[in-house]
Amino acid sequence: MTRNLTADLTAELRTRIVDGAIQPGDKLPSENELMGEFSVSRTVVRSALTRLQAEGLVETERGRGSFALTPPDDGHQPVPGSRPVASAEDRLHLLDFRLGVEAEAAALAARNHSERQLRTINSALDQFTASAGHPGHAMKADFEFHRAIAAASGNPFYTDCIAALGQTMIAMPRTRLLTDVEHYARDHFDQVVHEHRSILAAVADHDEAAAAAAMRTHLANSRRRFKASARHTG
Repeated sequence: MTRNLTADLTAELRTRIVDGAIQPGDKLPSENELMGEFSVSRTVVRSALTRLQAEGLVETERGRGSFALTPPDDGHQPVPGSRPVASAEDRLHLLDFRLGVEAEAAALAARNHSERQLRTINSALDQFTASAGHPGHAMKADFEFHRAIAAASGNPFYTDCIAALGQTMIAMPRTRLLTDVEHYARDHFDQVVHEHRSILAAVADHDEAAAAAAMRTHLANSRRRFKASARHTG
C-alpha cells in the first residue's frame, strides 16, 4: 500500500512539474503540506521526493526544502517582461519561435565554430545521451546542447536569446516525463539523440544548409512529438 501511495504522489508531483504548475526553481509544498493534501505519511512524502530527486526533477536543500528542476546556475536572470511558459499553447508558440531562431544559429555555427566550441557541443550531447532514465538531467543536458550551438554561432544575440529562455524552453513530451524511470520511453529519447547527432555532424562538417535543415527537422519533430503526447494524455 505504501508503495502505491508513493507512486501516486510521485506521479502527481511529476505532472505538476511537467504542466508548469510548479515552475523550474519553484519551491515544492512542505512535507507537512503534502501530508495534509494527500492524506499520506511523512514516509510516503519523503519516498516520493527521493524518487523525483533520482529522476533529476527535484533538488532538496537542507533547511530550505525541495525545488523543482533548478535552472542553470550561471547567474543569468530572465529578461524583464519575459513571457512565462506555462501551458501547452505557450510551448507550441515557443517551439515555432525557436525553429526560426535556432535554424539560423545552427547555420552560423557551421560557418563560425571553433574547435573548442565543437568540443563543448559534443560534450553536451554526451551528457544528454548518458541521461536516459533521468528526465531532469536530460532536460538540462538538452538545453546545454542548444545553448552550445547558439554560442558557436559567433553572434552574442543568439547566445543571449537562448540563455534568457532558460531550460524551460525544452518542451519535453509527456512520454519522456510522465513515466516512472523503469518505464522510460526510450524510443523517443533515442530519436532525439539521433537528431542531435545529425545537427552536430553538419556543424562539424561546416555545412551551413545541412545544419539549418537538421535543426529545423529536430524542432519540427519536437513540436509534433509534444502535440501528440499532449493529445494522448490531456
